[in-house]
Amino acid sequence: MTVTINDIRTAARRLAPVVRRTPLLNDEFVDQALGARLFVKAECLQRYGAFKIRGAYNKIASLTPEARAPGVLAFSSGNHAVATAAAARMFGVPAVIVMPSDAPAAKRAQAEALGGEVVPYDRATEDREAICAAIAQARGLALVKPFDDADVIAGQGTVGLEIVEDLAVQGLKPDLVLACASGGGLAAGVAVAVKDAAPDALAFPVEPEGHDDLARSLAAGERLGNAPGIRSIADALLVDKPGVIPLAVASSLWARGLVVSDEEILDAMAQAFLRFRIIVEPGGAVALAAVLSGKIDVRGKVVAVVASGGNVDPAMFARALARLA
Repeated sequence: MTVTINDIRTAARRLAPVVRRTPLLNDEFVDQALGARLFVKAECLQRYGAFKIRGAYNKIASLTPEARAPGVLAFSSGNHAVATAAAARMFGVPAVIVMPSDAPAAKRAQAEALGGEVVPYDRATEDREAICAAIAQARGLALVKPFDDADVIAGQGTVGLEIVEDLAVQGLKPDLVLACASGGGLAAGVAVAVKDAAPDALAFPVEPEGHDDLARSLAAGERLGNAPGIRSIADALLVDKPGVIPLAVASSLWARGLVVSDEEILDAMAQAFLRFRIIVEPGGAVALAAVLSGKIDVRGKVVAVVASGGNVDPAMFARALARLA
């Protein structure tokens, strides 16, 4: 299974009436401090607060009307849940969302407000994919996976397409591109799009400490998982192992995986607000955190990072802003 630049361009045409073309934000003071040109792709300003609507809509649009009619099913800790519920509503079909019982309350409430039927589960003791399989069989629903699907990856790849197109308007090409990674769908799609336009660019997936399955998988050359349990505030990036399809699509395109701590994530959230005037959730801040914490040498480079989501609970955002006091 692969995803090509033509798949991403097809997705872009399909998504054009549906998604926002989010801005590339730049701050001269940040550039001066880094000795680089840093651009933040503000997907936190995307419809429903995250990039996930791109993949969910592209997948549902790719289904035949007959396959779509009974409804769709997704498993997610939040942003993909919201996106799938929203996209299903656009097509006028039901959506069932299997969500961990400890998912952020704001994300569950948004999924329900969009018409999603939420089925909670215990992520420590229950298998969400097994739960989904049983529901899909019983109700005839089409599964919309959060990352391990070529149509979803193609939709997410439109983020990378917009990055290279908008940099080109300024006469620039990216040297480094960083995107958050959980299952790897966004980072894979972005890598495909960026490497097509700028073959010499380096693409990096970024994960939180304790959930660095993708970084370890890339280093080991085999698919590795995480131990059970939650060890990061980045609730959107807590899958147990990377997706099979993202690894197949992009393992040769990624330079290596980068890993950041919760403290570095909170600092990045604070700086995103202070310097770029955007609200970014923990999982959406990891790529920016990798640059600001010096996990990669950016001096003299044109760097793009994806701020992938802004659906953060107020208490968590207050915790980040406290670092500015």
